[in-house]
Amino acid sequence: MDLVSLISETVIQLTGDGVVQELGVIWQHTRELLIVPILKFSVFICLTMSVMLFIERVYMGVVILFVKLSGRKPENRYKWAELKDDVETANSNYPMVLVQIPMYNEKEVYQLSIGAACALSWPSSRLIIQVLDDSTNPDIKDLVEIECQMWASKGINIKYEIRSNRNGYKAGALKEGLKHAYVETCDFVAIFDADFQPDPDFLCQSIPYFVHNPDIGLVQARWKFVNANECWMTRVQEMSLNYHFRVEQEVGSSTYAFFGFNGTAGVWRIDAIKEAGGWKDRTTVEDMDLAVRASLMGWKFVYIGDLKV
Repeated sequence: MDLVSLISETVIQLTGDGVVQELGVIWQHTRELLIVPILKFSVFICLTMSVMLFIERVYMGVVILFVKLSGRKPENRYKWAELKDDVETANSNYPMVLVQIPMYNEKEVYQLSIGAACALSWPSSRLIIQVLDDSTNPDIKDLVEIECQMWASKGINIKYEIRSNRNGYKAGALKEGLKHAYVETCDFVAIFDADFQPDPDFLCQSIPYFVHNPDIGLVQARWKFVNANECWMTRVQEMSLNYHFRVEQEVGSSTYAFFGFNGTAGVWRIDAIKEAGGWKDRTTVEDMDLAVRASLMGWKFVYIGDLKV
């Protein structure tokens, strides 16, 4: 090897070692000045949120224990009285109720949901069933329409509504459903997803809260599950959702605090929806979005744990 080659290799080696050392110094300074503080701050935030979550759980545990021991049921906190039939006034003391059933290709359950809605114990002259069919399968749309026609032939005031598009998805369907002229006669709207079947006395149990308490904007019922014992996963899911209903929503309702609408198995005062700005399709959590806006407008919400759908 000649002298020139040896000198070149030596220079390259020294230069390479210098670059590695320089990079090591830069990384050490970056870690000390940037990465470590960010990680410490992140750990602090996580610990703070964990403490807040723990405090929330303890608070809810104490409140729900007090609620159960004291028997603070909704009918004890709000005025509630059963509505009586009045043949002389053609049951005009019953408010007009709209029942909305949004569905999308619900071949397996459409008959169950429509049948349950049509079987609600409420004067037929004071009830409108509205099926909002966004199905894209023409065969299923035909089946749903035939089902609605069958119930209409039995004297049920049922409306089959479709759209030319699916803008806004469920929120868009609910929003469009409220635009029909016949809805102007309604005071309240009950919403049931296609896989929910209310018991016949659902309206009789929920509507009186609105009638006797004009500041109530939402009555939310509890969900029940037909396949809860199918496997260990469904049992875990049931426990998780039961905590949401039996603790979180029970505590919120009992302390007159905010809790969200669950998107189904609930009744809204239509004036509350209008005052809050109506359904918005800007989000996929349209139920919580509407609940937040209605709560900010001063409307109160009631959760009825004994009313299951």
